[in-house]
Amino acid sequence: MATPEDLIGLRMLYMGFTAARVVLTANNLGIFDRLEIPSTAGELAGGLKTDRRATEILLDALTGIGLTTKGRDGRYRNSAVSGRYLVKGGRLYQGDIVRHASSMWDSFSALDDVVRMGKPARRGRDHEAFIMGMHNLTVLRSGRLIRAVGLRGVKTMLDLGGGPGTNAMAFSKKGVRATIFDLPQTIAIARRVARREGVKGLSFISGDFHVDGIGSGYDLILISQIFHAFSPEENLALLAKCRTALNPGGRVVIQEFPIKDNMTSPPQSALFSINMLVGTESGRCYTPREIKKWLRQSGFADITVKDLAETVLVEGKVKVPRRR
Repeated sequence: MATPEDLIGLRMLYMGFTAARVVLTANNLGIFDRLEIPSTAGELAGGLKTDRRATEILLDALTGIGLTTKGRDGRYRNSAVSGRYLVKGGRLYQGDIVRHASSMWDSFSALDDVVRMGKPARRGRDHEAFIMGMHNLTVLRSGRLIRAVGLRGVKTMLDLGGGPGTNAMAFSKKGVRATIFDLPQTIAIARRVARREGVKGLSFISGDFHVDGIGSGYDLILISQIFHAFSPEENLALLAKCRTALNPGGRVVIQEFPIKDNMTSPPQSALFSINMLVGTESGRCYTPREIKKWLRQSGFADITVKDLAETVLVEGKVKVPRRR
């Protein structure tokens, strides 16, 4: 009897962690950086100071899933995809977000207890990997974001909870006076990224946006991938603060992962809510309908929703007072 197709699909779900762990470990060990020069398992183990047998088995698994190749001479090489995305220094480097996924592994491993107790695990957090991982992802999206948001009437903007400042830097390159607001340890990383990217003219504000002032006089406030970490009440309070900080006619744009009203699809967003369950007190993915409601309650008008390739934008405007 042939294995039923639905059982094959189920096996892929519950065994998916095996390939994931191989990728995470290889990235943590720096294997892809080393395989820019074709190497045998023994040569690689010698350079990494790892066990030769274990290294060879790991390399064979990487070859099996398509991230390395193995020649007849026994030398391993990066495949095209790992060479493009997993070697440090590349323009599209994604190794930081993979490193962040490795720290997520510990929190996800506590999911049994999280569901029993309703409290986050918060294990193994690597702040540097998280922030630089956001840079890895945002580099791929910032161009589409700017085109979707538009620059008309935008002379000043705030990247609220801007992390590495990738979006703010993209706006700055278009002539916008951009400010990044985030926690002090994150602002230190953003300053370093800006120096590395050669972006000048940025402003930085360190603080906690729940309790500290965020500045004022902005034509645009971008809140990108922030809401999912907090409760509805916290997000509503943050929008009220943004409305005060915007110029008349100014806009707030919220970028989030898309999720439908039934909270089950797309599946990657439903799974991302699990990430918020294990990592935050009250976060989850929020639907555009929920975000629109918060905008209306905060006094924003002309609310619109725009779907992008991997995210959704919800925008609201501050009304311009009528002249009497």
